[in-house]
Amino acid sequence: MRKLLVVILLLFIGISSFAQKQKVNFLTTFDDKLVHFGFSIGLNTLDFNVVNFNPISENPDFVFNPADRWPTDETNIRSDVATLVPGFTVGIISSLRLNKDFNLRFLPGLSFGERQLTYNVPVIDINNYETTQYYSIKSTFLDFPLLLKYKARRINNNRPYVIVGSAYRHDISRTAQEDLVKLKKSGFYAEMGGGWDHYFPFFRFSVEAKFSYGLNNQLGDLPAPVQKQYYAQSIKDLRSKIFTLSFHFE
Repeated sequence: MRKLLVVILLLFIGISSFAQKQKVNFLTTFDDKLVHFGFSIGLNTLDFNVVNFNPISENPDFVFNPADRWPTDETNIRSDVATLVPGFTVGIISSLRLNKDFNLRFLPGLSFGERQLTYNVPVIDINNYETTQYYSIKSTFLDFPLLLKYKARRINNNRPYVIVGSAYRHDISRTAQEDLVKLKKSGFYAEMGGGWDHYFPFFRFSVEAKFSYGLNNQLGDLPAPVQKQYYAQSIKDLRSKIFTLSFHFE
């Protein structure tokens, strides 16, 4: 019994000593810099928040074309994004220290992604040989986000944070007059998210999740008359939603 107590006491002393051992903190003056730079890579998913006319005759610009056979002016044509397609994002980081807790960050970059607009009626597109249930919209965005970063207290080599801000995006992908659903080239976004900074001996690595919500209706002009018009005319409001998982190196 006495030996057991001695062993337990020795284990307790050993564990206490290990727990009280101070860890080596890296880059202890990193957050004191006024300005620092880095680069970012990440994955994204592009989405739409779709509001449809229900029925399509609620659209004051809709004109029923008997040559289409369907839909009639009372047909309920609905569209939505049923499947999220992964995309890719790259960018550079510029960070300005405001005080010990806040940084102002500008992260211009380039994002590649795709959205599949799924309809409840067959999609007939003159650019495709086959009839499908969805219309694919590919985008290449120039991203210009400006974010305010609030950092929590540093815990050894880790520091959680939250971000909030806005972004301007411009789509530089090629479009044609006969695109079935045309989008506007640019728009503004509200952004928010959070992440985790980890300090290594020579750089800081961060994992960040961010959600962006479009503030503008992105639905563009109607396609050329060679395309059926009702796929675009059935949509009342089309706003972009973007989720981005980023890996920052600073």
